[in-house]
Amino acid sequence: MSVRCFVAVECGSAEVLKGLRDTEARLAATGADLKFVEPENFHLTLKFLGEVPEARAGEAAQAVEAVSFQPFSIKVEGVGVFPGLNKPSVVWAGITGGVADLAAVFEGLEAGLARLDFDRERRRFSPHLTICRVRSGRNRDRLAEEVAAMADTVFGSVDVDRVKLKRSVLTPRGPVYTDLAESRVG
Repeated sequence: MSVRCFVAVECGSAEVLKGLRDTEARLAATGADLKFVEPENFHLTLKFLGEVPEARAGEAAQAVEAVSFQPFSIKVEGVGVFPGLNKPSVVWAGITGGVADLAAVFEGLEAGLARLDFDRERRRFSPHLTICRVRSGRNRDRLAEEVAAMADTVFGSVDVDRVKLKRSVLTPRGPVYTDLAESRVG
């Protein structure tokens, strides 16, 4: 049996969550075809592992539990899209503060997982919080205008004191996440 999993930092800041919900309302008003992230699912993915055998998920849990760092804060600021405004597929909130600390946690996690023969990430680390996925080109121009207007939005800060290995079960109503393991601060 396999487990779909990823390693993430949860977004536990009420201030940031409110800002993300307000942003969702503005994006919804564009009439674009969007699938929003549920509030309880907002997170910053450090590493997506995908479908792995249960035994490998147990190994990944050990790597996550071994990640050690001092608590820090990240600043959530700006709205953008992947891959670009001409054909967006993901709308995100950016991370502008605490990026070096976050990158160090990512590198430590990558090293620990690589020692267990998990593939290293090929893409450049680009920390963000996914706000929604774009399902079609409907009202793409209005969406692009709204995203551009929110480029300088300041959401607030999130305290980072742990990372979690999370299981993701895909359902028709959206993904359901459960915690499998978490790091220890220190």
